[in-house]
Amino acid sequence: MKPSRPARRACLVVHVAASASWLGLSLGLLALGITATTTSGAASVAASAQSMKLFADWLLLPVALLTLVSGLLLSLSTHWGLARHRWVHTKFWLTLATTTATAFALRPGVNAAVAALSDGGPLPDAGDLLFGPIVSLSTYVFMTVISVLKPWGLTRRGRRLRGTAVGTTSADRARRTV
Repeated sequence: MKPSRPARRACLVVHVAASASWLGLSLGLLALGITATTTSGAASVAASAQSMKLFADWLLLPVALLTLVSGLLLSLSTHWGLARHRWVHTKFWLTLATTTATAFALRPGVNAAVAALSDGGPLPDAGDLLFGPIVSLSTYVFMTVISVLKPWGLTRRGRRLRGTAVGTTSADRARRTV
């Protein structure tokens, strides 16, 4: 059952806002990671790492899950579908992968770096604090680009569904395949 137009629009607004928030959080994490790795002052490094921990623990996962769920709802309730267009399918799997990476790689990595700093350990390696935000930011920018350009056309399932759309005859489908 298709939701009403206002409900779809509300879901679209939530999805765009959550996606933009996720992109902004990743950019903020990258800025904090750069600050932590390029600053020589221990207080600045600790403050940057603590800020990264705050972002990672309280903001990233809820925003990631909201993006994933709202995108899934949009794809299932609009003509785009989840597996009809390659760009939607690609965005879904990338969102799922980055949400998983956020939960199981980025957050633990930031938390480990902060724990090492608080125990008086050495400054974190630049790769520990920069790799996650760089990969995340690159992925989100890529997903934004494909959301705007909508490349690659239909999936096999999308072509099959379009071929059996209401109002098409077998002769129409045969002409399209030639």
